[in-house]
Amino acid sequence: MTGTQLVFIVIGLVTLIAALGVVTTRNMVHAALFLIVTLFGVAVMYVLLSAGFFAVVQVVIYIGAISILFIFAVMLTRNIGATDQSGINRGWLLALFLSLVLFVGVFLALQPWSGFTTLAPPLANNAPTIQELGMALVSANGYVIPFEIASVLLVAAMVGAIYVAWGRK
Repeated sequence: MTGTQLVFIVIGLVTLIAALGVVTTRNMVHAALFLIVTLFGVAVMYVLLSAGFFAVVQVVIYIGAISILFIFAVMLTRNIGATDQSGINRGWLLALFLSLVLFVGVFLALQPWSGFTTLAPPLANNAPTIQELGMALVSANGYVIPFEIASVLLVAAMVGAIYVAWGRK
């Protein structure tokens, strides 16, 4: 086992445990902090894949902006930190069972595929650069419309979440 594989296994376990903490904790502030750890683990995975740009984007946008925005939204909503609220759904056992069935189903479906156990080939020297990615995102012929739609969708989701959490008087 190489050092990279060991780092991958450790970071993968930390990321999975933090993701489990996001969905099982009763305190919303703790869930947001677990989310930050999960997103940081994903950024480390990007570094292991030699995708430095995506790692930086993960840290700056998701951890630095969106997660902090979630923490502010949680702290600004009233009574969200009350300890008498249960954060666990009554149907968690059914959800766990269905998740395990889905995982086993996907695993068994991918088992015969030859690409399931092979490693990806290394990137060629003529791989697209960050400049080409940036031009594809903001050029009129590229992905500027989906990029803008995604940003509007995120803002609308955040406004909707605050509205639902705030409740009626």
